[in-house]
Amino acid sequence: MLPDRRTGHAVADEVLVRLRDLCVDGGLGGLAATMEGLVGFVRDDLAAVEDELAALATRDTLVGQAGVDLVHLGGKRLRPLCVVLASRVGVASGSAVRDIAVAAELIHNATLLHDDVVDNADRRRGRPTARVELGNAASIFAGDFLLIEALQRVQRAGVPGVMEGLLATIGAMIRAESLQLENRGRLDTSEELYFEVARGKSAALFRWALGAGASTGGAPPEVCAALEDYGESVGVAFQLIDDLLDLVGHHSNTGKTLFSDLSEGKVTYPLITVLDREPELVDTIRAIAEDHASGPDVDEAGFSHGPTNGDGPVNGGPSNGDGAANEVSSRQRRVLEAMARHGVERSCRGLAANYVDQGVAALAGIPDGEARRALTAVAYASALRER
Repeated sequence: MLPDRRTGHAVADEVLVRLRDLCVDGGLGGLAATMEGLVGFVRDDLAAVEDELAALATRDTLVGQAGVDLVHLGGKRLRPLCVVLASRVGVASGSAVRDIAVAAELIHNATLLHDDVVDNADRRRGRPTARVELGNAASIFAGDFLLIEALQRVQRAGVPGVMEGLLATIGAMIRAESLQLENRGRLDTSEELYFEVARGKSAALFRWALGAGASTGGAPPEVCAALEDYGESVGVAFQLIDDLLDLVGHHSNTGKTLFSDLSEGKVTYPLITVLDREPELVDTIRAIAEDHASGPDVDEAGFSHGPTNGDGPVNGGPSNGDGAANEVSSRQRRVLEAMARHGVERSCRGLAANYVDQGVAALAGIPDGEARRALTAVAYASALRER
């Protein structure tokens, strides 16, 4: 059973406080103060978006409920926040901005439901995935349900060019997913391929959210373009940190098991980097991906998702009470030790920070004000996060 839903203002406050705390933890006191100022600047807008998400109708269907349940589990809500902030660069129009912001979050959740089927994922946001609870078909149709809801809201907003931009964005996301699927399980993945996928799969939606928000607020074309560039750079930074936390994060923060990307056949930038530093780790990384491929829970890529032994989780891989493993295997530990030796985490965070700097530089032509300062804070907070 899902927890009782909180009020829109409570969720909005949580989102803003989390971003403020990231700035504080990163030693960015000035930006933390900016995030404090956001409470009065966009709190009501974010609360209205959250209330819309909470009221999302299921059409009394199983797949509708599956989609809505994922949305109600929460999330970072960065994409709706980006829409709202971009709209404030111009003159925001309440109902249209709300529709675009809700659509951005629904599209994001739709991709998660589809990804969980492709990846045979067991957990999402600390809970069993829809595919585990209801089956693959329900998860796919639930994603489709959310996507249609998003398209209807964008159509209702009626902002010129926004629907066309969204359709192009969805096309880019599908192409990136296809490219990732074609290269699934390949340990010789290049940096170029990784960033091509990251731009299409993750950054494209951030780019659209910023441009659509600016357009909805009536910003001129050059401002919309600048915000789109900002969104793409921050989106790549966000993906870099996401992939890093898959390896070095903690389950209580990320809501998923470590090395889950590799178990799904995805070779991400941190692993590309550590393989470049220590090519001899290739057999260890391959063994992690294929560990106990003949076990009881094996996906079509030949990667196991079941319990392991021998060189599997230390002490038998005890769980934290909700089924997710607490421990890492000895093979995983060898990879993590190599990452530490070569400063891979520092390198990844540094590269993410470079992308953030590019995004902030794209804001140079935008008039100074609360929206611009808030977007700067959001960008830097995205590179500091631990979840």
